[in-house]
Amino acid sequence: MSEQRRPGAADIHDEWLGWALSTRPADRPAAQAAITSLYERLGRPAPAFVWTDSPAAALNHVPRGMPVQAFGRLNTAAELSVAQRLATLVSTLRHALDQHVGHVWDPGWPSRGPDPLDAVVRDPLRETVRDGVCTPLRLALPLADRLTWYGQHDASWIAHYDAWRRVGGLRYGALTAQLEPWAELARSCGWWWPLEDRCVIAERPLSIRLREGRLHGDDGPAVTFPDGWSVHALNGFVVPEWVITGPTPGKIAAEPNVEVRRLAIERLGWGRYIEEAGLSLVASAPDPGNPGFDLELYDLPPTALGRRPRVLLAVNGSEERDGRRRRYGLGVPHFIDDPVAAAAWTYGLSAHHYTQLARRT
Repeated sequence: MSEQRRPGAADIHDEWLGWALSTRPADRPAAQAAITSLYERLGRPAPAFVWTDSPAAALNHVPRGMPVQAFGRLNTAAELSVAQRLATLVSTLRHALDQHVGHVWDPGWPSRGPDPLDAVVRDPLRETVRDGVCTPLRLALPLADRLTWYGQHDASWIAHYDAWRRVGGLRYGALTAQLEPWAELARSCGWWWPLEDRCVIAERPLSIRLREGRLHGDDGPAVTFPDGWSVHALNGFVVPEWVITGPTPGKIAAEPNVEVRRLAIERLGWGRYIEEAGLSLVASAPDPGNPGFDLELYDLPPTALGRRPRVLLAVNGSEERDGRRRRYGLGVPHFIDDPVAAAAWTYGLSAHHYTQLARRT
């Protein structure tokens, strides 16, 4: 991509990121007009519209659909639901657009390599919007067997084709008009679910909080919707509300997800957790892989099977961005009694080989 094209690409990135993270009320007339045009492409009349104040509330109006495994048992396209036919429609559209833009799986693409235009527009939007925002929200909802469209959070793939048209100089012909309803939906509303005679649409959120392109709320929800439904997340990982508002050793012990436990312990602080949970120190030793810091091996509370798992407490070998070194815990087998051997086990090394490390990371 030439230097002349770069500012224009950056502007398109910022434009679509703004729509993707918009917390303004939905433009309901625009969204309904775009959806109506998509129904018309299927030969269907305009649906009745049901607006809700969050994706969670929307699911009360959206029945579970056909499992993906059942698609192969359909004999004709006429048996497909509106949602399935729209999925086919957008898939066909994107395939046709890829014939103009090129794609990694197209013949000849590896020989010329990805264009830097994608590195400015598509890739960072995909990382922030799809991976950093949309995916955590999906994990917070029971979306199984419900075909979902993401409105503003479809921005990354729409921006990709928009950038190639506006900055890359491509002409899509009649495909431009087919892309426009999807672009309008990304500019006008939140998630939506097309049904046979009605369409359920969720409002955009009231607030979205990010850190380094990931959902993150240190002192409250990372995303909040008009009806109060919210999602708590730390560094893009969805957590229960108690992890943010009141982690305790009891709640941590009852939590089945190991990553949630880790985040909750770090919120509480390892020193406080060790004291309040009554962890027993097995042994401590200087860390050969991180001079100046110690390794501490603790017994955790007994499991339901009566075993006492162990955790190795260590200090990060490199500094965080704020200059501090993070203290963290690693689960290790209950039969290891030596902290150095425990550290070596986490690297797949013997204790002898671990002591030879200049500095671990």
